[in-house]
Amino acid sequence: MLDCACGVFSSSSYRGTTTAEIAKKAGVTEPVLYRHFASKRDLYLAVLEESWRRLRGLWNGALEDEPDPRLWVGAIGRAYFAATDPKVLCADLWIQALTEASDDPVIRRSLRKQMREVHTYVSEVIERSQAAGGVFPERDPNAEAWIFISIGLLGTVSRRVGSLEADDYEAIFASRRKWMAGL
Repeated sequence: MLDCACGVFSSSSYRGTTTAEIAKKAGVTEPVLYRHFASKRDLYLAVLEESWRRLRGLWNGALEDEPDPRLWVGAIGRAYFAATDPKVLCADLWIQALTEASDDPVIRRSLRKQMREVHTYVSEVIERSQAAGGVFPERDPNAEAWIFISIGLLGTVSRRVGSLEADDYEAIFASRRKWMAGL
């Protein structure tokens, strides 16, 4: 059920998705869905967590595949932008959650918590890459992690409204590589 909900929410929106639609896609009835999740909001929060779990797995795999820690920041960035499974694209769900967060303090707290967890993960990757000489020592890992996340959010906005071209991304990535590592 969570897998189906993750896919439906990721490709639609919180408000535009119904529990009936999720239940049907999962091959269960709505009462069965509500035995596992007390509300649509609880299901959505579980989807946010599942998406972050999947993204963390994707990034951990990218780090394992890249033996040189100096290249880890680029490796996780490339892994995110190359991902085709919408269930790992946390930023898509964050964009939706922003709308809900203004009206729902529970979603707002969950979104804030998850964004902090993602930030901590990215910041630690940057620090480890810095220690290996892959990122200039004078770069602030906390600030750079927020910028890294914002580029992911920009990619989400672009995917949804079509604002950036492939060349734009290459220019952004090249500028960030030069700033962070002189490459």
